[in-house]
Amino acid sequence: MKALIVDDSRAVRTLMKRMLGEMGFEVFEAGDGRQALDLLQDIGPVDLALVDWNMPEMDGLEFVKALRAERGFADVMVMMVSAESDMANIARALMVGADEYAIKPLTRDMLVDKLQLLGVAS
Repeated sequence: MKALIVDDSRAVRTLMKRMLGEMGFEVFEAGDGRQALDLLQDIGPVDLALVDWNMPEMDGLEFVKALRAERGFADVMVMMVSAESDMANIARALMVGADEYAIKPLTRDMLVDKLQLLGVAS
């Protein structure tokens, strides 16, 4: 299974990459939504995308909207992973196409629970 981490923090990407790698995912990473869309054009669809909300260039909401507008990426499971904890923001993320939402800091147990909900982990 392939996963894409989209976050402007290298430290966060490294942490998530390690957790997903331990679960058997082949992991790709991008520093913002624009880089992520470009990368997806090269590698094709992934099974899972973990997406930060607040990023330069193209934020997480804009990325999710753009991803959902692309026919070839309709099946990508998207989990927003953000420090944004306001219920209205969580609802906005889900309304634009995120499948799940996790509030940072993301622990391994929380990640496993969310991936089980999405059906991409056993």
